[in-house]
Amino acid sequence: MLRMILYNVLQVLVVLGFSPLAAGVLNRLKEMVQSKHGPSIFQPYRDLWKFFHKDEIVSEESSWIFRFTPYLVFVTPLFVTLLIPVLTTYPLFFAFMGDMIAGGFVLALGGFFAALAAVDTANPYGPVGASRTRMVGFLAEPVFMIVFFTVSFVAGSTIPYIVQEKWITPPANFFMPSHVLLMLAFLMLILAEGGRIPVDNPSGHFELAMIDESKSLEYSGPGLALMKWGGYMKLFVLMCIFLNVLVAPWGLASAPSSGAVLLAIPLVLLKIFGFLLVLIVIESSLAKLRLFRIAEFLGAAFITAVAAMMMQVFLVGR
Repeated sequence: MLRMILYNVLQVLVVLGFSPLAAGVLNRLKEMVQSKHGPSIFQPYRDLWKFFHKDEIVSEESSWIFRFTPYLVFVTPLFVTLLIPVLTTYPLFFAFMGDMIAGGFVLALGGFFAALAAVDTANPYGPVGASRTRMVGFLAEPVFMIVFFTVSFVAGSTIPYIVQEKWITPPANFFMPSHVLLMLAFLMLILAEGGRIPVDNPSGHFELAMIDESKSLEYSGPGLALMKWGGYMKLFVLMCIFLNVLVAPWGLASAPSSGAVLLAIPLVLLKIFGFLLVLIVIESSLAKLRLFRIAEFLGAAFITAVAAMMMQVFLVGR
C-alpha cells in the first residue's frame, strides 16, 4: 500500500514538474515552424519563478472568490492526476476514488471558478472573456459526456485504468471506426479546453479577442503564477488521458517495481512530445476561428462523438 501511495505521489510530481516543460517545448517548436527563434523551452519555469517573487496586487472590490480561485485552479489538475494512469497500467492507491466523469467535473470546477473570478473585479475585459469561456465550456461538456458514455460500452466502467485495458486489448479494437471517431472528438476537446488554435490563440494578447487568457488579466504575483501553472497542468493531464487511456498505453509500467515506474517517465514524455508535434501541425495549419464559428467546431466534435457512440451501440447489439 505504501508503495502505491509513493507511485501516486510520483505521478503528481511528474505532472507538477514537467507540465511547464511541455508548454515550453510547444511554444518553442511553434515559433521555429514560423521561422522565428522563439523563447527557451525553460521559459515557463522562469516566468513562474518571476511571478512567485513579485508582489501581488488585489482589488479592494474583489471577494473571496478572486483570492481562492488560483489555489483551486492549481489543485484540480493534481487531484485528477490521482485518478488517471500517468506512469502505470495498474491501479494505484487513489485510482477508485473517482472515475473519468468525476475527473471531468473536477476540471470543469476550476474553469467555473476562474470565470467567476474574472467577473469578480469588475474589469471590463474579464467578463467578456468569462462569458466566452462559459460558452466554450457549455458546448464542450456534452462532448465529454458522450465520449465517457461511449467508452463505458467497451469497458463496462468509467474507471480510466479499466477503460485503458479493455479499449486497447485486443489491438484490433484500436482500428474500430468508433475508436477512431472517439479519438478525433477528444482531440477537438483538447484544443477547446486547452485554449489552442483554432478555438483560441494563447499567444494573442489583444483583450477583446482573448478567451482563456482573459481569466487571469487581473492576477499578479503568486496568484498569476498559480493560474499559469494550473493551465499548464490541465493541458498535460488532458494529454495523459488522451494518450494513456484512448490512444497508446505503451511505455507505462506494467510491473509494480520502482525501476519500471522510473523508466516510464522518459517514455511518457517522449509520447507527449510526439503529440505536441501533432498540435504544432494543427496550430500552424489553421487560423483562429471567429467567435461564432467556435460553436460549429464544437458541434462537429459533438456529432463525431455521437457517431462513435452509435457505431459502438450497433456493434454491441450485433
